[in-house]
Amino acid sequence: MNDSEQSPQISEEGEVGFVEYQDYVSRKPFHFESGGSIPELSLRYETYGRLNVAKDNAILICHALTGDHHCAGVHNVDEKKLGWWNFMVGPGKPIDTSKYFVICSNVLGGCQGSTGPGSINPETGKRYNLDFPKLTLRDMVKAQVLLLDYLGIDCLHAVLGGSMGGMQTLQWAIECPDRVGRYIALACCARHNAQAIAFNDTGRQAIISDPAWEQGDYEPDEPPAEGLSVARMMAHITYLSDAGMEAKFGRRRRVVDESKEHFDVEFEVESYLRYQGQSFVSRFDANTYLYLTKALDRFDLHGPNSLDETLSVVTSPGLVVGFTSDWLYPPQGNREVVESLLRLGKDATYAELALDAGHDSFLLRDKKLYELIDRFLNR
Repeated sequence: MNDSEQSPQISEEGEVGFVEYQDYVSRKPFHFESGGSIPELSLRYETYGRLNVAKDNAILICHALTGDHHCAGVHNVDEKKLGWWNFMVGPGKPIDTSKYFVICSNVLGGCQGSTGPGSINPETGKRYNLDFPKLTLRDMVKAQVLLLDYLGIDCLHAVLGGSMGGMQTLQWAIECPDRVGRYIALACCARHNAQAIAFNDTGRQAIISDPAWEQGDYEPDEPPAEGLSVARMMAHITYLSDAGMEAKFGRRRRVVDESKEHFDVEFEVESYLRYQGQSFVSRFDANTYLYLTKALDRFDLHGPNSLDETLSVVTSPGLVVGFTSDWLYPPQGNREVVESLLRLGKDATYAELALDAGHDSFLLRDKKLYELIDRFLNR
């Protein structure tokens, strides 16, 4: 996920403004789909707008693999980082906080305040690391359900998200049909194809092969930085598109010593990817990356019998959006979800947008995407 380079303008009309995260804590054991459990659970989340008296105006936003709970606004004057979907969330924006109460939480298994592999196990006083239970997207949704129960929200106006967030969105529509008013899933799929699994495993092997990984027992200030950086570089390539990279970088070179062979940065695209890798290490945990990518690879709405059978329980209307330049989760993977829903007689809509930004297209400003989300939320 790309970080915005734009500075916050709090006085600008339509901005959420300053926000503070909150932590939901459950002291009861949380049981995973795999049979594993943890003695307690914490989810970090942010909210925007106000919950109405009827408690029927809530929207849950689910984040992508390397995203987090900070979806809109800024935390303080000194921190210039806007929320990852700031242009989409706010007064008068497609996800209008003057109408809706918006919630975004860091997923279970995450590393931005929610319980994950890097958290302390209260029973041992040590980090879970690889003792953290096997994780699935169903586990993530189950944890989000606990958060909504805590907030007193029985039914959501909508659930939406892109990439891993889109898959969580589909899981919500399947697991909690009576609690989802409508859903919007962007740039996702019913299951990973072999290529997506291969890319994820290449990233995982880069981390595991780093001597600093220490079988997952590394110290937080001594992470497997090289392996995690390479994993991020690999993944980031899949988030872009050939046309987008060519337009942004082409074969532009940096000034280098031409008198001898070298393997340092020569092309601008190399510099960009290395920056992405290095900056990622400072904000993300390597074991979390292993757990989340494995959870994505295991996600399979076609099993145990068929996609149609899995989706047969869906009752709420849905919108699925694919992007023509997305080669990580190509349009056909998004489209097959809607084709299955339509075969079942469900209320489902498919839209395909021609953008050059690749998989990351749902994270960029686009008038057509604005209109799709605004109209579906307010139809």
